Amino acid sequence: MSEPLDRSTHWPYDRGEVGAFFYQRYDSPTVAAAEAELGALDGGTALLFPSGAGATTALVLTLLQPGDTIALAEGGYYGTGKTFEALARWGLRVIEFDQTGPPPENADLIWLEAPSNPFLTMPDLEAAAAHPARIVVDATAATPIHLRPLEHGADFVVHSATKYLVGHGDALLGVVVCRDPAAAEQLLEFRSRMGIVAAPDPAWLLLRGLKTLEIRVRRQSESAAILAQRLRDHWSVQTVRYPGFGGLLSFDVDDAEKARAVETSTRVIVNATSLGSVTSLIESRARWEGDRVPPGLLRLSVGVEDPEILWADLEQALGSP
Repeated sequence: MSEPLDRSTHWPYDRGEVGAFFYQRYDSPTVAAAEAELGALDGGTALLFPSGAGATTALVLTLLQPGDTIALAEGGYYGTGKTFEALARWGLRVIEFDQTGPPPENADLIWLEAPSNPFLTMPDLEAAAAHPARIVVDATAATPIHLRPLEHGADFVVHSATKYLVGHGDALLGVVVCRDPAAAEQLLEFRSRMGIVAAPDPAWLLLRGLKTLEIRVRRQSESAAILAQRLRDHWSVQTVRYPGFGGLLSFDVDDAEKARAVETSTRVIVNATSLGSVTSLIESRARWEGDRVPPGLLRLSVGVEDPEILWADLEQALGSP
């Protein structure tokens, strides 16, 4: 059955008393239902935001103050670094580090990605948990199906719910899952005051997506493993990055010109940004990240199509020797 969609912006008081829902900026039934599902998946208290970047911004501004330092996993999603750069004018400092080892000692907040996007490295969660700073793990690419970071010492989990959690490329959302309910209350207060609140319609689409999350993610993971191995064996592919699970991988061809030729030659795999959809997507990341990535790096988000059809599409796009 489908959950009800309540678009109300306000609800009547009960005999003059404020009820669980009274004004949408604070909470609403559809958003609350989605948060309950997300919290159960990751084992904490979940809060929805209008986007992944909104979730990131709200969490950092809630936890930190001017002069604090964020230790950011290098090679992760470039947009997170750009968000932190924008916050530097308010006195936040960022240092990047190799997340496969221990975080720097002087960090006030440790920001990990599991796995990183687009380099697909995995953090040393045990080393991070030994650090006194609070730990955030962006587990967008892993999803709760493959990793529940709160069980490994993380304090917060962040997802761009737009990706695998929604799963159909039709709703923009972010989520923070908190281990400590008191931290969730603090974040909720900030969200309510600042108005960084998710709307009911995308939350309803998220609830729809969560019904098939495990089926989709396991299918994507199985197909990605097949494609990663075949790409490793292909004559024109130099490097393949795949952590062994999930639907996201990246691979390098000779140069930017070759990457452009590949991404514009696929017929089934769509040449577009984003990831985690039921539709397979491919793009050259240098267009966004510049020399931060190899010029020939292509990111492939594997959908739920037949892996043999996807491989045939990749094979013809890569060309013959």
